[in-house]
Amino acid sequence: MSIVVTGASGKLGRHVVEQLLEKVPAEQVTAVVRSPEKVAGLAERGVRVAVADYNAPETFDGLFAAGDKVLLVSGNEFDKGRVLQHSVVIDAAKAAGVALLAYTSAPGSLTAALADDHRGTEQALLDSGVPYVLLRNGWYHENYTENLAPVLEHDAVVAAAGEGRVSSASRADYAAAAVAVLTGDGHENATYELGGDEAWSFAEYAAELSRQTGREIAYHPVTPEALTGILAGAGVPEPMAAVLAGVDAAIAKGELVVDSGDLSRLAGRPTTPLSEAVAAAFKD
Repeated sequence: MSIVVTGASGKLGRHVVEQLLEKVPAEQVTAVVRSPEKVAGLAERGVRVAVADYNAPETFDGLFAAGDKVLLVSGNEFDKGRVLQHSVVIDAAKAAGVALLAYTSAPGSLTAALADDHRGTEQALLDSGVPYVLLRNGWYHENYTENLAPVLEHDAVVAAAGEGRVSSASRADYAAAAVAVLTGDGHENATYELGGDEAWSFAEYAAELSRQTGREIAYHPVTPEALTGILAGAGVPEPMAAVLAGVDAAIAKGELVVDSGDLSRLAGRPTTPLSEAVAAAFKD
């Protein structure tokens, strides 16, 4: 039996593998990647590395074995039909008879276009009959803290979220929930709504940045249309810019507030405060 993590060289997948290695022997972990050189260090530590691509179904032939537990980390190629990509993994898992397939989805409350592929994948997974876990991950702190350069350049947080709040958490927090599911029992056919313990507003985020930098950083709310234009002007492809602005519009409606407590319960600890994520970003 192996615990298999797809997208293992990505930012979330790598966290999952690292935390798995704290709980199970390396030979029980399989890291699925497109570029093995990115995880050479994991191979040296005894992790099995498998090369496969969501866009090449044949690369998943024989990759899974009966009894495996699999984490399907959602892909980030928004223009390549993510539901079809994810279905490649689901079909391979069904053919192999895996014990569990966990999928990193989006909060059930999110109606923005970003959630469409997740809902389609969830339906494909349910239709497959494979024992599943839906890990409906909320927003990541790092979506903001890894993109501080324009904020600091202009001393402004610009968003189309109005006074909406976000229950974000760190990637490490979401990884801990995935590891709990992959290494524990009794999670079959469960759905977990995952988010940080404390929701925050963009005005509060700007205030936290001001506190930690000693500078006056203000929140400037804009319309979704204006944000789309700003992002496109900064080089984000216009379709993706519109998707991101749509997420902000969803935040304004309260759709990224997740108050289930599932994330801290699965992780076995409180989630990482936004202030800690900001501090970590300034140290890097």
